[in-house]
Amino acid sequence: MTNAPAGRVLGIETSCDETAAAVVDGGSVIVSSVVSSQIDVHARYGGVVPELAGRAHLELLTPVLADALVQAGTDASGEGIDAVAVTYGPGLIGSLLVGLAEAKALALAWQVPLVGVNHLEAHLFASLLERPDLEWPAATLLVSGGHSLVIEVTAPGRYRLLGGTIDDAAGEAFDKVARFLGLGYPGGPAIDQVAPDGDPTAFAFPRSLPGDEFDLSFSGLKTAVVNAVRRHPDAATEDVAASFRQAVVDVLVTRTLDAARSIGARSVCLAGGVAANALLRSTIEEECRGAGLQSFLPSRALCTDNAAMVAAAGAWGLANRGASPLTLGADPNLALVPAA
Repeated sequence: MTNAPAGRVLGIETSCDETAAAVVDGGSVIVSSVVSSQIDVHARYGGVVPELAGRAHLELLTPVLADALVQAGTDASGEGIDAVAVTYGPGLIGSLLVGLAEAKALALAWQVPLVGVNHLEAHLFASLLERPDLEWPAATLLVSGGHSLVIEVTAPGRYRLLGGTIDDAAGEAFDKVARFLGLGYPGGPAIDQVAPDGDPTAFAFPRSLPGDEFDLSFSGLKTAVVNAVRRHPDAATEDVAASFRQAVVDVLVTRTLDAARSIGARSVCLAGGVAANALLRSTIEEECRGAGLQSFLPSRALCTDNAAMVAAAGAWGLANRGASPLTLGADPNLALVPAA
């Protein structure tokens, strides 16, 4: 039995390269959500530069916060805000510290509780913002630039890790392959743009399904792409991209559906930045329909890092776990610990 969230929570997200703030009412109603992306800052480097990300958060967080508060009908006084939720890990240490320091200052100034939120758990709450009637248990595929996880969720705040990547995350593989093919950054959208014009059967890239459980592996696939292009320098980039994307999606969907059957899931959910991938979304929806499973594909705005999911997770955390101390520190390696 869990307690239902109440009140308005301000969420702050600065774990990587998105500066975000949002206000959520009752743990499920998005009152405002503002996200400032740093893609242009990091694109020239082909990936996120931690030092630049931290500096950008320092410049962007104040105006992003002001915008979110104004949209929610309040201002710097914090009138109507009942708690401040903030991502404290995992992520880039410099980026996390910017958001955490701001959240502590606001909680202290407004005399409201501070709630530390695990970024990975926040992604699990993103689905509830758009589908509060989600049927449990759910098999959730959380895929992003830094994480690839298969998770059983039996209720809000209750989950069990079923599998994860043993090497590269799916998003990381997309970024590296896109950079190798000269398609730019971020890799997922770049490959999504050219892959529809290619032949997904042009290259028989490997589908690695390591172990007996639900773990994932993409390092070998990435190497296979590099080797194939070196052997066939005249190969069409579109064909390589399409074949690579198909291989990644095949692995993700196979693992997720196998996990769903194993736990007797009633729903399958996507979460994380890679959940915005067009082929992954259409394939998981089709496979779930064939298996008689409810599928939930979050809007693309809630796939990428945002503060609405942080506020939602913070509202639930405050109601069921209590407030965090003002001594809360950033934890760049924070893990998703299974619920008791």
